[in-house]
Amino acid sequence: MNQRESLPVSRDAVASPVAATADAHAAAPPGTTPKASTPTSTRAMGQSHIHESARAQVAGAAHYIDDLPEVKGTLYAAPILSTVAHGTLNGVHADAALALPGVRGVVLAADVPGDPLLAAFAHDEPVFAVDTVQHIGQVIGLVVADSVMQARRAVRAVMLDITPLPAALTVQDALKAQRYVQPPVFVRRGDAATGLAQSAHRLQGAFEVGGQEHFYLEGQIAYALPLEQRQWSIHSSTQHPGEVQHWVAHALGIDSHAVRVECRRMGGGFGGKETQAGHLAVWAAVAANKFGRPVKLRFDRDEDFMVTGKRHPFAYEYDVGFDDTGRITGLKLQMAANCGFSADLSGPVADRAVFHADNAYFLSDVEVASYRCKTNTQSHTAFRGFGGPQGVIVIEAILGDIARALGRDAQDVRLANLYGKNASEGRNVTHYQMTVEDNILHELLPQLEHTSGYRQRQAEIAAWNAQSPALKRGIAITPVKFGISFTATLFNQAGALVHVYTDGSVQVNHGGTEMGQGLHTKVAQIVADELGVPLRRVLVTASDTSKVPNASATAASSGTDLNGRAAQFAARHVRDNLAAFVCGLDGCGAGAIRFADGQVISPNAVRSFEAVVKDAHANRIQLWSDGFYRTPKIHYDKATLTGRPFYYFSYGAACTEVVIDTLTGENRVLKVDILHDVGHSINPAIDIGQIEGGFVQGMGWLTTEQLVWNDQGALATHAPSTYKIPATGDIPAHFKIDLWPEANREDNVGGSKAVGEPPLMLAISVYEALRNAVAAGRGGVEATAPVVLTTPATAENVLRALGRVGD
Repeated sequence: MNQRESLPVSRDAVASPVAATADAHAAAPPGTTPKASTPTSTRAMGQSHIHESARAQVAGAAHYIDDLPEVKGTLYAAPILSTVAHGTLNGVHADAALALPGVRGVVLAADVPGDPLLAAFAHDEPVFAVDTVQHIGQVIGLVVADSVMQARRAVRAVMLDITPLPAALTVQDALKAQRYVQPPVFVRRGDAATGLAQSAHRLQGAFEVGGQEHFYLEGQIAYALPLEQRQWSIHSSTQHPGEVQHWVAHALGIDSHAVRVECRRMGGGFGGKETQAGHLAVWAAVAANKFGRPVKLRFDRDEDFMVTGKRHPFAYEYDVGFDDTGRITGLKLQMAANCGFSADLSGPVADRAVFHADNAYFLSDVEVASYRCKTNTQSHTAFRGFGGPQGVIVIEAILGDIARALGRDAQDVRLANLYGKNASEGRNVTHYQMTVEDNILHELLPQLEHTSGYRQRQAEIAAWNAQSPALKRGIAITPVKFGISFTATLFNQAGALVHVYTDGSVQVNHGGTEMGQGLHTKVAQIVADELGVPLRRVLVTASDTSKVPNASATAASSGTDLNGRAAQFAARHVRDNLAAFVCGLDGCGAGAIRFADGQVISPNAVRSFEAVVKDAHANRIQLWSDGFYRTPKIHYDKATLTGRPFYYFSYGAACTEVVIDTLTGENRVLKVDILHDVGHSINPAIDIGQIEGGFVQGMGWLTTEQLVWNDQGALATHAPSTYKIPATGDIPAHFKIDLWPEANREDNVGGSKAVGEPPLMLAISVYEALRNAVAAGRGGVEATAPVVLTTPATAENVLRALGRVGD
């Protein structure tokens, strides 16, 4: 049986090694170190080893920045926030604050010793507001005091003199005024106008999707410590220590080599700490520079909501033509992203939305217009999927509306529009001119359709809806084709260090960051296999700019692809050194030396890894090395948005069943079946956890997580009391996940594929199932009309889609 004919790997199939490991830990005698898991294979990769910090997390012994011992003399900062969405900043009056106990002073724009603008790519955002304020919650300065509470009390005593100016608060406001953070982008293939004119059928529509708050468990935080000779140590909860280093050096007017940034772990990031962690590090460093003392800046949840950016809200307009089978024959699409007041990462986010506006489907004649709208709100930023979800959802909504208009099953319409399997079909080139070479959806989608019982359930749901007056069910299958690589080619590189000590233990340092996703665990597994040592002998240390310089952000789902490969190469250099040493002892070729099960095996002898390392050190053999990796094959023209921006695609599909109450608008996800492609999984348990978490996070974006700004530009939903992320009660009772068994067709580490972001878009099946339930609730002629369901699908928005309430 070949790989493509073999059965998918189920969640149940990977549960036992984890459970066995947990049992082994529980059974360990008091005062002893529990043994590592004992997988069925001696290789670490492909096994469900526990997360490297799991025991420390459960015991409360995993340190985050606020757990670190504080240096004597540490001061604490609190932000002074704008109370006006757009206005002229006339003055900051802090006399009352300065008179309060424990207050050391105020830090404003004049206290920045270097560039007053942050070292962001667009160079369009001030460190602190200078002459104008651009949104409610913009940081104007800091109050610094002897304690956190003294600083926060003092902030409330600061008086701001701001003259209001007209503010653009919506995408429509920005489009009308032509206010953009970056110029619009247009991508065309074929002749969309002719394709539309010659189409057998045609639909027009418009809808919006909301943003999303990151809601990481550990809020934004930074701790800046001035050292000797104008050197600095920065502890930052960041996905991009190298950028924090660059930003801090830029703001302080010093060289990057004088700034060391360290991050052992984050309590969640989801993209919210890719750029915006840098703000806090800069603010804390500027304050520490002014007072010559260490400064810690930690946002509370309200401040975090008010200051930091979210997932970009999008507004869409489309005109689509199609034939009798539902195949698209022409498409004009406008996507307008609400970017907030500065560019941040909005350009590449909007670019990726353009790249993923096709999702899994061939578009022969298409024209996409992308507007990057400037509004007076928080500057929106990276969020898991990075524009991909905003691109995928629009084409899935269009196909759902096409199916309704034709009275066809949406699954059949989706299958009819898929990219081809090979070049001979003439349907495997994207609208940005990348050839799709690894399409597995022609096999994956029918497999999920079969295992989920989609066709039978579709018929059962139709019968159930016919006899249920108030409750209506819906079901949908939606696929995902997600490109893996940074769209900015330069970020597709990574470095690592591997040190082997004389006792045979191994230490690894790489440029990626750990935010709970298991990156360090996977990297340790890769290095363990490369050296042939047990996983317990490998330790991955904190991300540190003084060890691996110029590292890219841990983002774009590329953490393991990049850093795992770099660490593998570093370990391979050490292994080659040891192999050359042993072959000299045994008089054989280096290629005959094997490393496995903690042993070094030659045709003439078997030695322990520890013994070989000890003897190699005595003979002055190098036992450490660096590794570097850059993603091959990719190229991309920013001017035309064409080329091969992605090394490969990750695929998957989800079948979701929902129910809505047509009287109240309430809804619930009942069943979810997922078949997802992770290649040859390095750690199945971690990958399935990522699929579960990504899906639920996407479900939250589309169902409950509503961001509301009032007509003054203030974010009204800025706390858990008004902003609802999914809880345990929202998880469907039937939640089944299988892994597609085929290895990555590209030469990726271990034959694996990225898993961080693609699963979030599986949750678009929830949105499509809800729209199908709404169509059933409308009934009659309305059942075939486009369903306009604004996300998130709150009770109010569901009732609005049903036509039960007005706008």
